[in-house]
Amino acid sequence: MANHRSALKATRQADGKKESNKYIARTMRNALKNMRKTTDKAEAGELLPKLNSMLDRLAKKNVIHKNKAANLKSSITKHVSGLK
Repeated sequence: MANHRSALKATRQADGKKESNKYIARTMRNALKNMRKTTDKAEAGELLPKLNSMLDRLAKKNVIHKNKAANLKSSITKHVSGLK
């Protein structure tokens, strides 16, 4: 257990960030799931820019790695372009 006031504060901040990151990451995973379930190209075309923006924001905030964001964007774009 932390003994200094600064260490206690750092622990509190880390816990808050952990909860926030967990919520944001769950939102991202749900959005990816919904995109992969989509079979309508028009609907997927509307969702794609929003999802790309979300992935870029998460990579910028270091919630996910920038290469993971790039890989997800690539796979989702490939999925959308393959729809009829």
